[in-house]
Amino acid sequence: MDIRQLQQIDETTWKYGPTDSMHVPVILYAERALIESMDQKVLEQASNVAVLPGVVDAVYVMPDGHWGYGFPIGGVAAFDPDRDGVVSAGGVGFDISCGVRTLTTGLRLDDLEGRRERLADALFAHIPAGVGSRGQIRLDDEEMDAMLRGGAQWAVDMGWGEPADLAHIEERGRMEGARPDYISARAKERQRREMGTLGSGNHYLEVQVVDVVYETRIAERFGLHEGDVVVSIHSGSRGLGHQIGTEALAEMLLAAKAYGIQLPDRELACAPIASETGQRYLGAMRAAINCALANRQILTHLTREVFADQFPQARMELVYDVSHNTCKEEPHTVDGEQRRLYVHRKGATRAFAPGHPDIPSEYRDLGQPVLIGGTMGTASYVLAGCAGNERRSLSSACHGAGRAMSRRQATRQWKGSALIRELESEGVYVRSPSARGVAEEAPGAYKDVHAVVESAERAGLARKVARMRPVVCIKG
Repeated sequence: MDIRQLQQIDETTWKYGPTDSMHVPVILYAERALIESMDQKVLEQASNVAVLPGVVDAVYVMPDGHWGYGFPIGGVAAFDPDRDGVVSAGGVGFDISCGVRTLTTGLRLDDLEGRRERLADALFAHIPAGVGSRGQIRLDDEEMDAMLRGGAQWAVDMGWGEPADLAHIEERGRMEGARPDYISARAKERQRREMGTLGSGNHYLEVQVVDVVYETRIAERFGLHEGDVVVSIHSGSRGLGHQIGTEALAEMLLAAKAYGIQLPDRELACAPIASETGQRYLGAMRAAINCALANRQILTHLTREVFADQFPQARMELVYDVSHNTCKEEPHTVDGEQRRLYVHRKGATRAFAPGHPDIPSEYRDLGQPVLIGGTMGTASYVLAGCAGNERRSLSSACHGAGRAMSRRQATRQWKGSALIRELESEGVYVRSPSARGVAEEAPGAYKDVHAVVESAERAGLARKVARMRPVVCIKG
């Protein structure tokens, strides 16, 4: 990115605009090296978002920002329904409610000595992964609608989890306002056999060890200590979410034209929040959030089954589950006035500050856990939301390392089989149904996750609590 276009506010804050066509400025958070490495398309896309009706405050780009469909990945934007605000499927993404959950195990790294390979094999055998993967669960029409309304609560009621899990899931495991009747038969059919599956792309299940603790008091309350073994699961709403996004974009192109909305980019197709198209998308999207929450809950149950067999002493408790592809109605103060806004976070994580009522009670004085997924060979992080980040970023933070090159470029540079051998020599056992998929997700294809997290902390978005490195990775 050409930083000469930007006004540098401080070490990690950069501003662009607003130009004549933009309603609000673009604010980017990252240190200089990360800003310079971002593709120019990030600024172009964020500036286009700032043109849409009803956008307020600013369009924010997180330190892991990179080019996406319509909105940049790592983009945050809020729209006011009382000022002709819109909702855009491109501002949520195709993998609706893709997110991360992290569990403690009660195990220490020494407990895995000589058993990592066997654990990797057992997890890979028990948890379906890869493109079009199917699980043992098959939902009929009634069960499908119950899942889409109930989310993780439905999964727990069905026996896939524990009631205590729900307190540590965003929205307590169930998104209100879901409308399964707004979802097409095609979208539901795609999901019928995909519950309890990881999927492909950057989705994973990792066994990790906590190797650094930065904030001892917070880490202990989260149940994290150096040398602990934890499990992180990264997955989303699978085929259902993708189909909802695909269909909504086509409908929103027509709606935008009907409402006289001038789109700077067709990929920013949108509809007024209050319109029938807007409400139908929101109802379907909320149901997809429930699908993702239910899916991660079932994956947790399957993981617990493997650990119970391999390590009977394991006690797996949920730290937190948070999504990073959503649009949610939230109260925020803008220009001294509290408003109900529709906050799009695409490749960005909600990061409420200490004291927020939506944080689980036992974490409320600490800030919301923010789970940052890393890459197969580097590290993941647990952060906590910072005081003042509502003003800085609408209570948002980064979500991962962020891609530095396309999947096609990655497959030209790495071979999956060689990468698996290399990682195993470093103590990371990777299992995947696709060698090409492993190459696409090579650690070198991503930004430096340490630099991304450092920028997020220095910008006051979230603070570092603990770092984890992988020892087993089940890759879709």
